This record gives sequence, structure tokens and C-alpha cells, in this order.
Amino acid sequence: MKNEFLVIYTTFPTMRIAKEIVDGLVRTKRAACGNIFKLSSIYRWKGKIEKCTEYGAFIKTRKSKYRSVQRYIEENHPYDVPEIIALNIDRGQRDYLNWLKRATE
Repeated sequence: MKNEFLVIYTTFPTMRIAKEIVDGLVRTKRAACGNIFKLSSIYRWKGKIEKCTEYGAFIKTRKSKYRSVQRYIEENHPYDVPEIIALNIDRGQRDYLNWLKRATE
């Protein structure tokens, strides 16, 4: 199971949108689960420094599902350029990884 799974990190403007998109990913078995949390962001956009409250999500899935997850986020996200970053899961508790695999079949 080594190198079979990813955590995809993304951000959203509201909790409602975050929940809707993560729920859609889980319901369609593109992802096993997602954790949503409130955060403060500071970033440069169109030449200006922006500061705002956003909602981040860690979405757990298989590497083979990445393109499908990315497309789903892009198609349903209100941002012009949504942050979509994939992090490899190099190690993990075996029972959890087995569950992640079954939840995305």
C-alpha cells in the first residue's frame, strides 16, 4: 500500500461551500473523507496583498483518483484559481489505510 494514497489540500471561501464540495467527493467515492477547518490567509492576488478568513480541507484519497478529485473541485469551486495541492501519504496506520482503500472502491 506504500505510495498509494494522497492528502489533497484545498481552501474555500465559506464553510457551506467547503462542506458541499467535500460531501460530494465522499458521496461519489472520489475521497474517503475530508477534514474542514477555519484559517486565516494572507496572499498576493492581482498585485495586492489580501487577508481573509477561509476554510481549509484535508481530503484523503487514492493517487488514482487525483485527476477526478481535481476536476470535481475545479468544476464546483467559486475561486478563479482554487488551491489544489497533493501530498503523498508515505506511511500510515495499516487499518486506517485499509479503510481508506475500501471507502474509495
